[in-house]
Amino acid sequence: MRSTTDTPAPTSALPADRPGPHSRRLGLVVVVATFGGLLFGYDTGVINGALAPLKEDLGLSSFTEGFVVSILIIGAAFGALAGGYFSDRYGRRHNILVLAIVFVVGTLGCVVAPSWQVLAVFRFILGLAVGGASATVPVYLAEVAPTERRGGIVCRNEVMVVVGQLAAFVVNAVIFNVWGESVDGIWRLMLLVAVLPAIALFVGMLRMPESPRWLVSRGRENDALAVLRQIRSPERAEAEMDEVRRLAAEEEQTKTAGTIDLGVRWIRRLVLIGAGLGIAQQFTGINSIMYYGTQLLADAGFSASSAIIANTFNGVFSVIGMTIGLLLMNKIDRRKMLIAGFVATTTFHLLVGLSARLLPDGDAKSYLILTFVVLFVFSMQATIGPLVWVILSEIFPLKIRSLAIGVSVFALWIANAVVAWAFPPVVQALGIANTFFAFAVLGVGAIWFVARAVPETRGTSLEELEERFSRQYA
Repeated sequence: MRSTTDTPAPTSALPADRPGPHSRRLGLVVVVATFGGLLFGYDTGVINGALAPLKEDLGLSSFTEGFVVSILIIGAAFGALAGGYFSDRYGRRHNILVLAIVFVVGTLGCVVAPSWQVLAVFRFILGLAVGGASATVPVYLAEVAPTERRGGIVCRNEVMVVVGQLAAFVVNAVIFNVWGESVDGIWRLMLLVAVLPAIALFVGMLRMPESPRWLVSRGRENDALAVLRQIRSPERAEAEMDEVRRLAAEEEQTKTAGTIDLGVRWIRRLVLIGAGLGIAQQFTGINSIMYYGTQLLADAGFSASSAIIANTFNGVFSVIGMTIGLLLMNKIDRRKMLIAGFVATTTFHLLVGLSARLLPDGDAKSYLILTFVVLFVFSMQATIGPLVWVILSEIFPLKIRSLAIGVSVFALWIANAVVAWAFPPVVQALGIANTFFAFAVLGVGAIWFVARAVPETRGTSLEELEERFSRQYA
């Protein structure tokens, strides 16, 4: 694959999107939609602290423990595929409303589960919602965002993901340390908290508009223009409408629609790049920390109560890193920032491994490993974490955008499931040092992949990107 370092100049100039009442409306749309990211984060992070009391309450073996953790991720993989398909067919807003209901059903089912088998079923259902949200919300945000703010707006969903994970870590630590000894089934209360943002997501999306670009793809141009007038200045709304209408007409002439487009060479190549990005993101091992951080810190020498508290540092620095990534997103080229992120995470993998291998057991070793793990989480969430989702929301053509992102996110979630299932036995068999050395080797491969294959997308409209890729990869 050839390198794609140059960013072509835009083929058309849009009027500046000046502040006004439409800015507040767009801000509200973004806040409400990103509750899907908050749920994504909480539901994937809550198992980190809930696992110990859950394992004791339901009598989980090491095998069923890994199964209960990873079944949500497997559900998320299929949810991403289904979410992409239904989002393309019925609309982004409609899909988010349905997902909010699935979040509520899955959460309540987990809370009342009498056995690990029932818990696994509802964890799978919850995973469908998590995966569907991961495939739908970034696309919705990218399609309602102005070109010059698209990266920052899509990145806000990732900020909400890590805020959700931090909330899960803090809620777990508070509940465990305050009521853990006196309340049976304390893990059920930890899980129940997720019902609140699910209800907020459903109620809020009832008043939000549909994606204007999806409306145009369904021939509803008047509705699309009405939406753009809500979230853009008047002159900007008209100009964007002309651009989207023009591209839609070109797509109609070339019959670009549906799964048949996966056989088109340039689209297939973009999907392979998207899937590769998702796999590379997950093979950093970030979710081994998000799911098993407490257990990892206990293996590094912390006591059980200290480990669950120390694990909150991962959540705090995850949010700080994501916030910094949000501020930098529209100022630095995507590729440069992504490569820098993989270099940083690979470096911290090596430092964790060397600390575990060379230092004698004791407080110094434990705190040094904690420091390098926290710095790994920080660098990951400031760069790779948000950038992969932003790029996935940008590189695919309109009529297949959600389906293509669904395929890419399916690959991401499968890689996530592999890491989630394999991490505990691999650490047990190889130790912390060799496990993180393996992550470092995968990081070197990711750096090569990004440098060779990933295109630059910053500062270019979705329509212009589509035209460019159709020529570049033809």
